[in-house]
Amino acid sequence: MASKILKQVSRVITAHRQREGGGFMVRRPLPSGSLDYADPFLMLDHLGPVHYEPGEAVGAPDHPHRGFETVTYVLEGGFEHHDSHGNHGVLSPGYVQWMTAGSGVIHSEMPTEELLKKGGNFHGFQIWVNLPAKDKMIRPRYQDVPPENIPWFESTDKQTKIKVIAGEVEDVKANIDTHTPIYFLDLRTTGKYSLNIPEGMDAMVYNYHPATILVGQEKTKVEESQLAVLKTQGQPVEFEATEEAADGSGKKEARVLVLAGTPIGEKIARYGPFVMNTEDELRQAMVDVRSGRFGEISGSFERMRKTDEANARRRQAGKE
Repeated sequence: MASKILKQVSRVITAHRQREGGGFMVRRPLPSGSLDYADPFLMLDHLGPVHYEPGEAVGAPDHPHRGFETVTYVLEGGFEHHDSHGNHGVLSPGYVQWMTAGSGVIHSEMPTEELLKKGGNFHGFQIWVNLPAKDKMIRPRYQDVPPENIPWFESTDKQTKIKVIAGEVEDVKANIDTHTPIYFLDLRTTGKYSLNIPEGMDAMVYNYHPATILVGQEKTKVEESQLAVLKTQGQPVEFEATEEAADGSGKKEARVLVLAGTPIGEKIARYGPFVMNTEDELRQAMVDVRSGRFGEISGSFERMRKTDEANARRRQAGKE
């Protein structure tokens, strides 16, 4: 008797588009009208891919965060990071920045000077991960990880490669430290692969590439800009490339982000860049920002000037 096919995908959500930061467009499947929170994941933004002419690139000038972590993953182009604790870094293609905002930070995420002056492509992601109540007021921390320090897994048939940003795949373990158990994978396949996710974790799969992919044991079709929400039920998650390459050489490569985590299971209160557990804590965060307790970054007016000029240039070119 054939075994019963397990249904793992509970829903498929198509990302909506909205402007964020200094005026850049994102595709956002989480939060959405049908999924406000996927514990411990608060937000998934897909930035680009977009091509900027010289002087057009925009980012996110100075803004605060408290109570969670932001994870930035760059595929093309680059961001330059400054914050109120004196940290500075440049994220180029392949980089991941895992920022624990904790008790509070002001930071800016601006296009690199090269991207702003010369133009070029930008493509990346930002994910927000909640912190448990006991960690919401810890000291901010940064893990800036260059691509050479992020391991890749390759399947025995050479058809699947997985960038292991957080978590582990078979014998390949990530170098990033997380406050709660998290899986963050960039999975690319021209064939089939069965991914084991620890029991107790649910998962999401976001297709960021034009090629359709089949997800789950029931083979649910997930197209570009769609997020599949899964109940793994303790079983491996199946992935299968489905579109034929134009030259007849096999399947087109499918590319997805896989996110999984152990639920924190706490009530949250969120408002803009603050994610706490109570409304009183949210109000205190706003008081602390207004009173200057988050600190400040020098050069804020210059960053706003560059952002305004870039937006004006794009409007003149009819790109708004």
